[in-house]
Amino acid sequence: MSAASVSSSIVNANENSNNRTDDSDKNKMSSVKKKRDVNTNSGNDTIIKVKSVIPRRRQELLKWWGWGYKDSKFEVVDQAARFTGDRYLIGGKTLPHFAPWVVQNLNIDLSKLPKTTPLPTSYPDSRLPSNVREELEKIALVSVDGMDRLIRAHGQTLSDMAQLRSNSFPRIPDAVIWPECHEDVVKIVALATRHQFVIIPFGGGTSVSGSITCPAREPRPIVALDTSEMNSILWIDRDQLLARVQTGIVGQDLEREMRARGLTVGHEPDSYEFSTLGGWVATRASGMKKNTYGNIEDLIVQTKTVTPTGVLEKSCRVPRISCGPEWEHVVMGSEGCFGVVTEVTIKVRPLPPVTRYGSLVFPAWERGVAFEREVAEKRLQPSSIRLMDNDQFRFGLALKFESSWGGVILDGLKHLYITRIKGFDPAKLCVVTLLFEGEAEEVTEREKTINAIAAKYGGVPAGATNGERGYTFTFVIAYIRDLALDYSVVAESFETSVPWDRALALCAAVKRRVRAECERRGVRHYHISCRLTQTYDAGCCIYFYFGFNSSSFKDPVAMYEKIEEAARDEIIDCGGSISHHHGVGKLRKKWYKDTVSEPGRRLLLAAKQTLDPDNIFALGNMAFGEDQHEEAIVKSKL
Repeated sequence: MSAASVSSSIVNANENSNNRTDDSDKNKMSSVKKKRDVNTNSGNDTIIKVKSVIPRRRQELLKWWGWGYKDSKFEVVDQAARFTGDRYLIGGKTLPHFAPWVVQNLNIDLSKLPKTTPLPTSYPDSRLPSNVREELEKIALVSVDGMDRLIRAHGQTLSDMAQLRSNSFPRIPDAVIWPECHEDVVKIVALATRHQFVIIPFGGGTSVSGSITCPAREPRPIVALDTSEMNSILWIDRDQLLARVQTGIVGQDLEREMRARGLTVGHEPDSYEFSTLGGWVATRASGMKKNTYGNIEDLIVQTKTVTPTGVLEKSCRVPRISCGPEWEHVVMGSEGCFGVVTEVTIKVRPLPPVTRYGSLVFPAWERGVAFEREVAEKRLQPSSIRLMDNDQFRFGLALKFESSWGGVILDGLKHLYITRIKGFDPAKLCVVTLLFEGEAEEVTEREKTINAIAAKYGGVPAGATNGERGYTFTFVIAYIRDLALDYSVVAESFETSVPWDRALALCAAVKRRVRAECERRGVRHYHISCRLTQTYDAGCCIYFYFGFNSSSFKDPVAMYEKIEEAARDEIIDCGGSISHHHGVGKLRKKWYKDTVSEPGRRLLLAAKQTLDPDNIFALGNMAFGEDQHEEAIVKSKL
C-alpha cells in the first residue's frame, strides 16, 4: 500500500459522513464566496469549499468521551481484545496476545466489567448575556447547547479525559460560534473587545498540553470560536506550488483535496485525521514526514491573524524576507493567546511518483540510535524514519493480530533468521520503520544506502510490510488510552528534543527516574517505553509512553502528573527541551521561563500587551496567568 493509499484508507472510509452544512444554513453559506479574500492573480481563483469528514456536530461521528471515531475502539469481550470498525488495518481483528500482556504487566482483571461513561444529564448554565448572543448570531451560527459546549471545553490530556468522564470541568464555554471567513472573525473579535468576553479558538480539539482547556477562574463569559466552517481552499497556484487555505481545515481533508489534484502538503502529525491547519500553526507542529516536507514553520509562507488590536499579516508573499524579527514566528507557537489565525499560504508539492516502506531490526537500542545518528549526519533520512525501543516493541507484540512484531507482521522465516541465525535477543532488539518517497531511482538508491549503513550497526532488513504496518499503527495507538481508563489504567505520552550526544543518557535517565518514582509512590504495575521519532543534524525527538494500574489510588491523575513532572525535570536536567512539538499550554508552564530566559518571558508579555491588552484570548498558556488578578500583575510589570 502506498502513502497515498494509507491516507486514503483514513479518508475514504469517511466520505459518506454527514456534511456539516445543514439546510438551515444554506442562505448564510451562499454568501461565503462574497466574503472571501481571493487572490485572482494566483493562477486559480476558484474557491474549493471542502466537504469535511467531520460534521459540525462532532458528537455524531466522534466520541464525545475519548479519542477518535465512535465506531473505532479497543474492547475486551470474554477476556479477548479486539479493535472495532473497518477504518484502520487493525479493524475487525482479534488481538490474542493483548490480554496476557495486560495481566502480566499491569495486573488488570479483565473479567471485571469495564467502567462506562454515561451521557451527562446536566450542563452549567451559559453566562453569555442574551444581547451579546443576539449580536453574535448576526455574524455567524451560535450554539449554547450543553454538549456542543462540553466537547469544546478541552483537549486530549489525561486530566481532560478524567474530568470529561466525570462531567467535572469547573468551567466550559458559554457558547460556541462558527465563523465562515476572516471577516467574520474580525467582527467577532471586535464584539468581544466591546463586550469583554473571552475567546478560545477551537480547531480539532487534539491538544495534549491543556492549551484549550477553559481557565477555571475566568469570571467573564467564554466563547469557543470553532474554526471548522473556515475550511475552504481559497486558491492553488501550481506554478509557485503554493495554496491559500483557511485554517479550520482538518489535516485529512486538506490532504485528500490536494491529492485529488496531484499535489500534497505532506504534513502528517499523529493527530492528522482530526487536527487542523490552524492548530498546527498555533503549536509549531511537526509531522511524521518532516524530513521531506519540513515542520510547519518550513511549510508556512504567509499567515493572517486577527488580534484585538488589528490584523497581523506581511504585505508580501515571498519565500524569505530580511526585515527585522519575523513576526509570523511570534504567531507560530502562540497557542491561541494572541488571536485567531484565519488564513495561511502554505507550500505544496507534486505527489511523489513512488512510495515505499521498509523496516530494520537492530540487536539493541544503542545500535539503532547510532544508525539513526549517522543517517542524519549524512542527511540521508527518508520521509520518515522511526525507532522503537525494546519495551515498546514488546508492547507492540501484545497488539499483534498475526505473527507480528511491534504492530507489524514478520513471517516465520524472518523470525527464525533474526532470532536464531543472527542471534538477536528478543528482550533487547529494537525496530526501525521507514517510509521513502520520490522518483523510483532515487528511492531505490536511498534504500540501498540506508541498508548499507544499517549493516554497519548489525541492522537487518525486515521487509516493506513491517514498515507499512508500523507507520499506520501510529494512527490507532491513541485509541488505547480509552480502553486503559475503562480498566483503571492511567496512561499518556510525553516528548522532548535532545542533542545527539545526550540522547542515550536522557532515555536511560528518564526511565530510571520513572521507575524510582513509581517505587517511591507505591506504583507496582506500570509500563514505560520510548521511541525516536524525528531526526535533525543536531539532535532528535524522543517520545515516552507511560501508564500504570491506578486502581488502588484515590487520585490517579494527580499521581500520574507528579510522576510525569519528575520525568520532565529529569529531561531538562539531561539537556532535553520542554517540548518538541506538543507545545507548552498549561501543563508545562513550570519550565517556560527557564527555557526562554527572563528577557524572553518579558518579550512574550510585551507581545501580549501589544496585541491583546484586554486579555480577550485569556487561555492562560505559557507565561500567562489564568485569572484577572494574575493578568493585572502581568500588566503592571510591563
